[in-house]
Amino acid sequence: MAQRNLTELLAGAAVLLVAAGFLGYAVANTGRTPVSGYALHARFDRIDGLAVGSDVRLAGVKIGTVTSAGIDPKTFQATVNFTVLATLKLPKDSSAEITSDGLLGGKFLSIVPGGDDKVLASGGEVTITVSAISFEQLLGKFIFNVSDLTSSVQKQLQQQAPK
Repeated sequence: MAQRNLTELLAGAAVLLVAAGFLGYAVANTGRTPVSGYALHARFDRIDGLAVGSDVRLAGVKIGTVTSAGIDPKTFQATVNFTVLATLKLPKDSSAEITSDGLLGGKFLSIVPGGDDKVLASGGEVTITVSAISFEQLLGKFIFNVSDLTSSVQKQLQQQAPK
């Protein structure tokens, strides 16, 4: 009986050790590794779905990481701090927009470089921003517009109907 309990205990420990190894591998290879470089920040009206650790991309290539997000108590805008590869010198008139990887994909910060000769220094602010688009709001507007259109068509048909 004691031999059986010891065998079960060792088998359980081996399973837990293998599971911990898989978990460590998964965490290390998720692609959410921070990119070192210089820090920038931007202000948005809304950042729905953008989280700390999200990618910062330029032309679809990861060039940085979102390091923090918060609210400016004076303007009530969302502030996003992020890093960009030190080898990239972004023009001052570059823009930042929050986009997604598709209909159900995660959000990321997309950088569109400008054409200015001056570059953003570490700690600089990207002033041209495009906030996140809420899928729920778009869907609600669409449904409301279709409902209004249907009502107006029905009214027109009733008015044109012979009496």
